[in-house]
This record gives sequence, C-alpha cells and structure tokens, in this order.
Amino acid sequence: MIGAVDAQPGKAKLPSVKPGSHTSFGPLKQIDAGLLNVGYAEAGPADGPPVLLLHGWSYDIYSFVDVTPLLASAGYRVIVPYLRGYGTTRFLSSETFRNGQPSAVALDIVALMDALKIEKATLAGFDWGARTANIIAALWPEPCKAMVSVSGYLIGSQEAGFRNCKRRCAGNLHVRFDERGVETESRSSH
Repeated sequence: MIGAVDAQPGKAKLPSVKPGSHTSFGPLKQIDAGLLNVGYAEAGPADGPPVLLLHGWSYDIYSFVDVTPLLASAGYRVIVPYLRGYGTTRFLSSETFRNGQPSAVALDIVALMDALKIEKATLAGFDWGARTANIIAALWPEPCKAMVSVSGYLIGSQEAGFRNCKRRCAGNLHVRFDERGVETESRSSH
C-alpha cells in the first residue's frame, strides 16, 4: 500500500504519559553491525513485533524516551539506535571513510537489523531518521513492514515539487537555484 492511512481508533489502549516524565532508558546495549558498533536502547518483549525509532540531526535517542515505554507496554520490541556519529555508536575501523550520506545511514540500519536478526520491522523516524526510513522503504523494501515518517528531509523529486508549488502557491515568491547555488528562476504572481 502506498499513501496515507487513517489511524484506527480503539485498536490499542496505551497508558497516557506526561511528556518529560521519562529521562532515561535501561542500560544501553552495543552490537557490531556492518561498519559500526551501534549503541542502542531496547525495550519490550524480545519476541514482540519490532519497531525501530530513528532520531534526527542534531537530536539523539532521548527524543524517544517517553514513547519507548508506551510501545513496549503494548507488546512491541522497541529498538532505538544512536545513528552514526552519535552517542556510543562508533566505527569499527579507523580506516573507514566517514560519510554522512543518507544512503549510508540507511545501510547502517539495515546492517543493524541483520545483526539483531530482525527480518521485518516498523521503521519510524523524524528529520534524518525519517529520511533514513524512507530510503530503506524505497531501496530495500523487504525489511520494512511499515513506516512512520515525520518532519522534513523526505525523499522525492525536487522538480515535481517545484512544478506543484507553482500551481498551488499563487501569490508567493518562488526562487529556484541550480546545484551550484546560482539563482536560475525567480518570479512572483503579484
């Protein structure tokens, strides 16, 4: 299924939680996965349906410190990894090229799923984490059971977005730049 879906009310009753009421996870774990030794928090039953929560830049796993126990109490196995360059996640070799490309971060998560023997998971993220989930769903769809993608950095066609914006955004100023940052088009419908 491609597209948005509506939430189904009444399916799961989760306890309410006051934001900020949780300040830490249990002991963090470490595992070698691909090029990295990944630090991560884990909660919920080991045999529960897996959910990976992926943080954005410049945030970290504590962005999910309140939602993790809610998902765990609903029976999900929740994995919250530090993405490369964050927390306790480290490169296994000092010789490994340091790369922050979104596809490299997505490969890290696929490698983490392999290391944890997770065949399929719900991937949820915001900011860079959202883009990571999008890339996995687009390029390696097999391990992606479902995806929740929130806030910016989503993959898509910039050209199509610009064409759609021109149609929908009457009255706004539109400025377009080429790959070198040089303005190539500017117009206003006023």
